[in-house]
Amino acid sequence: MLPFVYGQEKQVSIDPAATEIHWILPGNVHTVHGTFKLKRGQLRFNPETGAASGELVADATSGESGSKDRDSKMHSSVIESQKYSEIVFLPDKVIGAVNLAGESTVQIHGRFRIHGTEQEATLPATTHIEGTRIKATLHFPIPYVQWKMKNPSNFLFRVNPAVDIEIQAVGTIAP
Repeated sequence: MLPFVYGQEKQVSIDPAATEIHWILPGNVHTVHGTFKLKRGQLRFNPETGAASGELVADATSGESGSKDRDSKMHSSVIESQKYSEIVFLPDKVIGAVNLAGESTVQIHGRFRIHGTEQEATLPATTHIEGTRIKATLHFPIPYVQWKMKNPSNFLFRVNPAVDIEIQAVGTIAP
């Protein structure tokens, strides 16, 4: 028996300690891998209407790739994390059916607050719910150059104008 009643708004509390945010930036010489830490995350949604609200907040100052020089450049001139210390996703709609037990594939529409701007985005997500535990995987590009961030490419080293993001979120779901 499901612990939820269909039609009621659900609340998802994301566990920052159990959630991983990875980024991948392909380049002509090599591909750079890094991480960010989640500060906090809450999502509310109605499984019947798809209406959603809440926020996922990443700590922009936590971004790291394993190279002190590269990370310094990323923080000072690309994401400017001292000025824009949070990367926020504000969901407003879940597109597709969320099975309240087992697997689902949905899209989450909303807005990113990043680098002093707000950008619309739709994020594909795969979820797995067992009891009150939810695991979600989101994989999507951030077109950082299009979104007015500096491209760190130079004469010899060229990188893509979009960075791939993968979030593996873990949390609890409640009515």
